[in-house]
Amino acid sequence: MQQKPKKVKVHSLTGRITIERMHAAFKRVKRNRGVAGIDKVSIQMFQANLDENLAALMHDLKTRGEFQPMPLRRVFIPKGNTGQQRPLGIPAVRDRVAQEVLRQLLSPIFERLFHPDSYGFRPGRNCHQAVERVLDLGQQGYRQVLDADISGFFDNIPHDVIMAGVRAEIADGNILDLLEQFLQAGVMQQGVFKPTTVGTPQGGVISPLLANITLNHLDQQLDAAGFRLVRYADDFVVLCRTERQAQEARTIVQRVLTELGLTLSPEKTQVTRFARGFSFLGFFISSWSVRMRDKSVEKFKDKVRALTQRHRNLDAEVVVRLNRVIRGTAHYFAASFARCSKRFEALDEWIRMRLRCMRTGRKSRSDNSRIRRRHFDRLGVVRLVDFCATVSRAARPLARGNLDWGRPVREIRTPVNMGKRPHRDNGEGVGRCPPPYPLVFSDLAGGGIGRKRCR
Repeated sequence: MQQKPKKVKVHSLTGRITIERMHAAFKRVKRNRGVAGIDKVSIQMFQANLDENLAALMHDLKTRGEFQPMPLRRVFIPKGNTGQQRPLGIPAVRDRVAQEVLRQLLSPIFERLFHPDSYGFRPGRNCHQAVERVLDLGQQGYRQVLDADISGFFDNIPHDVIMAGVRAEIADGNILDLLEQFLQAGVMQQGVFKPTTVGTPQGGVISPLLANITLNHLDQQLDAAGFRLVRYADDFVVLCRTERQAQEARTIVQRVLTELGLTLSPEKTQVTRFARGFSFLGFFISSWSVRMRDKSVEKFKDKVRALTQRHRNLDAEVVVRLNRVIRGTAHYFAASFARCSKRFEALDEWIRMRLRCMRTGRKSRSDNSRIRRRHFDRLGVVRLVDFCATVSRAARPLARGNLDWGRPVREIRTPVNMGKRPHRDNGEGVGRCPPPYPLVFSDLAGGGIGRKRCR
């Protein structure tokens, strides 16, 4: 009987820790910014004696038993509008550099093992690609969706499951010890030390990689069973052709997560379909459009509210910080596959209302005529809707952006656009109208008539 070849693991990773790699790790930590840990040493303070600090850290990392990570600093951030708080663990700058060194050593080894439809925290992949993959699968006929949510994923991953996944490929004892030390570093909360027996902290540099290593087993099991999934970190959907297949996928997911020591959230996990719509990575995806989900709108408004309180002055600093929030939201949601112009116009109006209240200290409709939009343009306040213009309509294929699933579209002339404003075609099969963008009707074969604005 022929024996299976022995699995070859990676050795001698410790020898790849060089001073050049230490400097590269610090540059990445500095680029990600972040605050100090429990030692109150900021990035600027660490950089003041950079060469000495990195040399000492490299010596500790390469000498087995020398490195001892500090406990994480526990902070809490609001968890949406639920009233709950999400715990974060902030490592010290020194420990963030050490975690980045380990991430650079381990990532190339595990990257080749990850599933092609895993998009979270991987080089050359992003959220938009994950959403586009979902739309592609929907176009191929996978219209039933298992929208899954793992209960407290980062806080509940068993350490032995994480280490088993790493040990399957790594045989360097020093590297394994360093990883285990980071997992068991504990947290400091209000001056009290609390040990960490499960979970990997949200806020840790290496946590996303460890999450992908853990959930890669789920990816492979679903792929072996013939299911199509799209995953971004712990947020994933399984797409099927029938509702029965979606229920079977749910059973497999529950079984695999139980093996990993995790559970599905019964309140947030559901079997749905494209016609009903579902949320994924901040978007609401349905058969008719991809738009900014309501929860994302409320998160954006909360950020704007924090900057535009009436007791504050509308000065240049407020405009700079407000523009940073607006640009970040627009760059993410003004994707080529999304319909966002109407929602962005409404949010722009709401932002101007907030700014008028800052200027006058009151909320009054008469201020709309007194403080017009051009006043905020002169202040340099950017508008969300301007970012929609950077995504041309020609870049929005019908099977994705409009989600007509390949059905023919017939433009019906209305009294609004007849006569002096002839309908024009841009050569891409998509009608374009000259300003001021008259309304047209799209007769989707088999899909009814819907009103839309021709951009």
